Amino acid sequence: MRHGMMAAVLVAVAGAAFAQAPVPTETARLGKAQVTLHVQPFLTAQELATLRLVMTNESALEVFVPSKGGFAAMAVSPDEGFIREGVPVPSASALAGFADPAAAVAAALQACDGARKGKAPCVLVLEVGPAGK
Repeated sequence: MRHGMMAAVLVAVAGAAFAQAPVPTETARLGKAQVTLHVQPFLTAQELATLRLVMTNESALEVFVPSKGGFAAMAVSPDEGFIREGVPVPSASALAGFADPAAAVAAALQACDGARKGKAPCVLVLEVGPAGK
């Protein structure tokens, strides 16, 4: 019995560690900005294509993250996704104009979590900041 409980605990811990595995990223320079896409496993092909367009097209970036200078971030609910029936879901939150990247990420996650209907907490999908030299 004791070994069974220990095995269950180990499986739970291993599952949690797997769930928090690093997410692959893609980074691009766009004008004076550096854009990082966090390739979350739940993103659909359409969502990834849209986010990659944002990474490579200044006009598309401006629609999602208006240029207020500073840092920006976008968070999405894993349960709700980013685009449904051709339009962005209400919980998808892109915020800009922050003095540092951590503040941008925290604000986007908070806004998304406040609007989501799904159970899973929101996650980061896009970060924007000044490009390095």
